[in-house]
Amino acid sequence: MPPAGGFTLIEVLVALSIVGIALAAGVKAGGALTRNAERLSDMMAAQWCAENQLSALVLSRQFPAVGDATFDCEQGGRYYAGQLVVRPTPNPNFRRVDARIATEAGEPLLVLSTVVPRR
Repeated sequence: MPPAGGFTLIEVLVALSIVGIALAAGVKAGGALTRNAERLSDMMAAQWCAENQLSALVLSRQFPAVGDATFDCEQGGRYYAGQLVVRPTPNPNFRRVDARIATEAGEPLLVLSTVVPRR
């Protein structure tokens, strides 16, 4: 009688462990892609908030006073906390303005800077 064909228990366990490791790596990679996509979405919306505030400041054609001001921004259904930080420069005809954007929880996301001239 010819020997029965098939796999031994050890071979089946090795194959199952390889499949399990591959699936775990796939789940981990999928989670990383999801987190990266969410982070990119947050950064893009934060940049829009900062650009909107800085553009409004430039378009107002007023020389900003030195100091800090806070603002709230809503982009894509998410809310962000913002802060405009105005500082003097060595040339008194210019001011540096930083728009700092954070999540609602206060985690910093982005700082966008510009220089505003006296008009």
